[in-house]
Amino acid sequence: MNTNAAVVAPQHTVVKITPNDKGNPPGKLADAEIHFVDGVFAGLKLIGFAIWERRTGAGRNVTFPARQYSVNGERRSFALLRPVADTTAQDVVRDLILSAYAEYEQAA
Repeated sequence: MNTNAAVVAPQHTVVKITPNDKGNPPGKLADAEIHFVDGVFAGLKLIGFAIWERRTGAGRNVTFPARQYSVNGERRSFALLRPVADTTAQDVVRDLILSAYAEYEQAA
């Protein structure tokens, strides 16, 4: 099995999939990165995405890059990629990553 796979997306990006072969933590299937190949972000990548098996077993979920911090001993998370106005804007990225993972699975 390939340890890495890349899928070119139509928006001048490449989604790189790195499978979680160790199975730890449970349910984590792979990590994903978005590499920018054109435009102002060319040559940069956005890391920190993860693909998870849903706890109910029906489908998959993508977590986005986040920074954890603590306030009065309570753990919180600060999302690093946020929508400007349209809260469904992240769905496009989520679908792109899930599509890339599906292509990776078919090729494996």
